[in-house]
Amino acid sequence: MLNKLTLGVAIAGLGLVSGCASIVSDSNYPVTISSNPAGANFVVVNESGFDVHSGVTPDTITLSASDGYFSSASYTVKFQMAGYQEQNFQLRAGMDGWYIGNILLGGLIGMLIVDPATGAMWKLPETANVSLHPVTAATGLESLKIASVHQLTEEAKAQLIPLN
Repeated sequence: MLNKLTLGVAIAGLGLVSGCASIVSDSNYPVTISSNPAGANFVVVNESGFDVHSGVTPDTITLSASDGYFSSASYTVKFQMAGYQEQNFQLRAGMDGWYIGNILLGGLIGMLIVDPATGAMWKLPETANVSLHPVTAATGLESLKIASVHQLTEEAKAQLIPLN
């Protein structure tokens, strides 16, 4: 009888000091960073402007979904590749659905203390994917014509400047 009572008290105690999202979820999440085409350099920057990770696509990294008590994390992923325009991707944590489970299982302690303190109330998206756009040169002209020296008039040839 004493063992059953002790077990019951232990289970009730765990229920009171834990949050639903803390039990079922995590506060750090794997995020797959990818680009089209693959092979782009990327840097993940936090809200404070600090680089928290860098690498080459595709890659899977682990990021914290929390930025403090009751504060979700937000990151900017900067992509760079030779011949392509630099692109940024905003990665923002949203509320984890299991956090709402505190209404049924975790109670006020889980909802107001445990899950916000551990960061388990937030969840990050699984992927950050961008399609990179090639750099194009703007000439400001309507068209570009390429001609051989032999196609030029004598007057046009006289205006040429030798590069030797």
